[in-house]
Order: sequence, then structure tokens, then C-alpha cells
Amino acid sequence: MTTILLHSLLLIIVYASVWFMIALYKKRNDVADIAWGPGYILICGYLFITQDISSVGWLQMVLVAVWALRLSIHIYLRNRNKPEDYRYRQWREEWGASFYVRSFLQVFLLQGVLLLIIASPVMLAAHTSNTTLSGYSYAGVTIWLIGFYFQAVGDYQLMVFLKRRTSAQEIMQTGLWKYTRHPNYFGEIMMWWGIYIIVLPLPGSGWFVISPLLITYLLLYVSGIPLLEKKYRGNAAFDDYKKRTSPLVPLPPGKTASLENKD
Repeated sequence: MTTILLHSLLLIIVYASVWFMIALYKKRNDVADIAWGPGYILICGYLFITQDISSVGWLQMVLVAVWALRLSIHIYLRNRNKPEDYRYRQWREEWGASFYVRSFLQVFLLQGVLLLIIASPVMLAAHTSNTTLSGYSYAGVTIWLIGFYFQAVGDYQLMVFLKRRTSAQEIMQTGLWKYTRHPNYFGEIMMWWGIYIIVLPLPGSGWFVISPLLITYLLLYVSGIPLLEKKYRGNAAFDDYKKRTSPLVPLPPGKTASLENKD
């Protein structure tokens, strides 16, 4: 397992460096968002070439590849012909003379390290030979499918809304967005918990719970909900939407507010 981790780390360092150079050429660091998904496919490709993949390993790699391809295509289409994402533009202004060093370390290389940690259950499954599908496999796939539905459908509904809205102040409040302010983040978290559940029967799997815990923490407290909702601070429509809509887990409209009032 140590060899897999070391080789994967070297691959990701090279991968991050290539995307950093692409960012310099394009003069936009938000290409890092497009690079997120294919990085997992790169790790899966390395595992496919070097390991004797079991049925559990194959299952995980297929799920990860489907997720990664859909997400990277969606982000590419979303960002195409648009200015650099506001988060990266803000860092470009704030970092000043240290922009290039911090871009490589804090955007591309850090993303690569996080990617390795989150992908670790896939490495465990590939490293553990002669494993067969179990009840955990089917439970994990079921949870993954629920997550994939929320992310894919949520992304599509938002894309359609952004094309049709007439004002930047309008807020998406229909479809899955009626029940959670972030159906795509909920879906992402569900998918990685599903992938982890698949490897639960494997020796040493307890250590790899760091994967879904990390993605959950990042989306809840770091790069997901906090950064996105900061953009809508002072928007009256969003403030009203926030009062009656769950931040992550889908709930009936108004349930969040009623629960808060009871506290």
C-alpha cells in the first residue's frame, strides 16, 4: 500500500504541475476545478495498470470514473467563454507578489494532496486482491446512486436556471433546490460515503474513513457552502430562501425554520 501511495503522490505532483502551467498560459486558476475530476481518473488508470484488480476494485473505479467525467465536463461547459471564477480572481488580487508561488502550493498542489486522501478507499480496494462483492457493496452503490442523482440533477437544474434568469439577484429555489440549498454538495458527500461503505469489509478499512470525512468537512466548512453563500451576503431573496431551506440535507420547505424556532 505504501508503494501505491508514493507512486500516486509522484503522479499527482506531476499532474498538478502540468495544470499549473496550463493556468499560467490561460491566465486563469479556475482550470483547477476542471482538473479535479480527471485527477481521480489518472489514479484509477495507474491502479488498473499496476494492480490485480478485484471485483470490488472494479466497482469503485467505475463509480469514480463516471462521477469524475460528468463533473469535469459540467464544470468545463459552465466556465467556457466566461471570466475567471470570482474566488480565484479574489485570490489573484489578494496574493499580490506571492501569487504564483501560492497558486502552485495552495491551489494545485494542495488540491492534489486532498485528491489522494479522498481517493484512498479506491487504492485500498485495488491493493486488496481476491475480494468479492458483498452486502456492503450493494449498500454503497445504492447510496452512491442517490448522491449521483442529487449532484447531476441539481447541477442541470441550476444550469438551466442561470441561462433563463433575468437578474443576478434571482435565486434558484425550485426542483431539488426547493429542499436543500446545495443538492450538488449533498450528492457529492453521499457518493463518497457510498464509495467508502463498499470497502468496509476490507482489512484496515477503518483508517480510510478519512476520505468521506474530509470531503464532508471541506464542503460544509471550507471550500463549499461557506465560500458560495458568502457571495450572496446581503441578497434579500437569498436571506429569505435561507430561512426556509435546509443548508444540505434535503428537508421539506420551512422545516429548517421551524426546527430553529424550537431551539
